[in-house]
Amino acid sequence: MNSATQTPQTTGTMGLLSQLNRVIYRRATEDVLGIKLKQLIALEILVRNDSCLQQELGATLMVDPNNCVLLLNDLDEHGFVERQRDPRDRRRHIVVITAAGVKALEKAQQKLEELEGEVLSNLDAAEREQLRDLLVRAMDGQDPGAALECG
Repeated sequence: MNSATQTPQTTGTMGLLSQLNRVIYRRATEDVLGIKLKQLIALEILVRNDSCLQQELGATLMVDPNNCVLLLNDLDEHGFVERQRDPRDRRRHIVVITAAGVKALEKAQQKLEELEGEVLSNLDAAEREQLRDLLVRAMDGQDPGAALECG
């Protein structure tokens, strides 16, 4: 039996969603997206919040301060973010997404949608819409943005 026809290893709904998620994100390489996945997530957080304290961004991403600095250095070198001193506390930095960052994020999100289409290619358009509707309904009452909020 080839891997394309094998039964998934996990049988629970959440396990299957997790496996599907891993399949997509394993394919979501920097070569495909144009940016690293961690950069995409950071940019999503910044665009959703307009800006974010550097410390809060690191906490939201669940990375230690050193790794947050490395991530921001890389984003800054590409012109995707700017770090500004917090006028209320000069020891802190506010991270702001730039127009180039928004453009890179939009391109990466489009590529991620294409990957999703490839991974879900065994479903026809109506089934994909039904799956999305069911997931939206399952999320009803949940806070889907909590993972993308600073502070």
